[in-house]
Parts: sequence; structure tokens; C-alpha cells
Amino acid sequence: MVQRFAGGDLTTDILIVEDDKELAGLLTDFLCDEGYTVSSVDSGERAVQLFERYGARLVVLDINLPDVNGFAVCSKLRENADTPILIVSSRTGKEDKLNGFGLGADDYIEKPYDIDILIAKIKGIFKRRYQRDTLSADGVTLNLVDKTAVIDGKSVELPAKEFDLLALLIENQGKTLKKEYLFGTVWGSDSDSELQTLHVHINRLRQKLGEDPKNAKRLLTVWGVGYKFV
Repeated sequence: MVQRFAGGDLTTDILIVEDDKELAGLLTDFLCDEGYTVSSVDSGERAVQLFERYGARLVVLDINLPDVNGFAVCSKLRENADTPILIVSSRTGKEDKLNGFGLGADDYIEKPYDIDILIAKIKGIFKRRYQRDTLSADGVTLNLVDKTAVIDGKSVELPAKEFDLLALLIENQGKTLKKEYLFGTVWGSDSDSELQTLHVHINRLRQKLGEDPKNAKRLLTVWGVGYKFV
């Protein structure tokens, strides 16, 4: 696995799944130059493991992988997260493209590609998905610019990690997010914190949401898996 981080963010912006190490390295360099944090793996199985443990804000996914077919990887990632997936493949047939979109891919670009076009597509995905001013769901409004929260009509102070955790859950409203994914995305793969920290923050969020932990209505526990906001 290759990891190259730009800036101080410990959370991976982009996970590249590409078995051509030279191509993966070139793309990683270009994306780091653009300010993204990047991780790269060369197998589908490793991609699923890394994503489930640490998360990512975008997955750039090849189809022809040495172990697990990229379509299977796309389907697996879609089971628990709504993270954007950009397929990059030498398979240019109509059926392959329809299959990719049918499995939940956000875009499909053919190899060989123009690096400037690929980066433009990546920037477009980030702008559409992450550069919003507010998130709202079921009485909760988060201002992503000034990091303020309004819950059931009242301003509520949320520390940074609580805010980021709630924002991630609302972004994926209705989907169960695994504990490892939540922890990796919010605290980062290099965090010294323990997974138990996630449980503590969930309980604090429930208190601020006015939830009874044993009968929660919005922030639910999916036992043995993780949490979801409904």
C-alpha cells in the first residue's frame, strides 16, 4: 500500500485502487500536488479492508484487478456507504459502463485517460458532494462553513469531532456506517484514540439530540455493525 499525504489532514481524501503501480504512483503524485490526501492499493480485497477500517471521501477504482473484480468491490463498498466512486477502466464496452453505474458508480472514465480530465472530474465530485454550506435532516441543521448546529430549533454547541461525526452520518442518512469506517474517517488512520472513543461521542450526540439511548429515534445503533441516522 502507498500512502502520500499532503497537508495536515489524517483522513484520506482519495483511495486509489489500481494494480498498475506506475500509473497509481503517477496519479497519486498529481493528486497530492492538488492538495488531496491519497492512499493507493493494488488489490480489491485490500481496498475493501482499508475502506472499511479508515474510510475515504472518494474511491478511484480500476475494474481489472488481480484478485477481486472491481465491480464486486464497487458493490461491496455500496453496501454501507454513499462515498463517491469513480471507475477508471480499459473496459470500454457499453455493458461494462451500464454495469458500473448500476452498481452505484458516480462516474466512469476510459483508459487511457487525460490526467487533466480525470483531475477535473475528481474536483467536480468533491465540489458537488462536499462544498455545500449546510446539511439538514429531521430537525438537525449543520452549517458546514462556520461549524454551527441547530437541533430542533435551538443552537447547540458541538465540539469538532462531534460535529464531523454527525455531519458524516447525515451525509449518509439511512445507511448503516460501520464503526471502523466512522472512526477512521473522523479521527484518521493515524489517530492514537481507541475505537471506544466513537461510542463515547455517539452517546454525547444522543444527549444533544435529546435521545434516549435505549429508545433512540434518529441516531440508531445497528448492533454488531455500527450506526446510522434516520
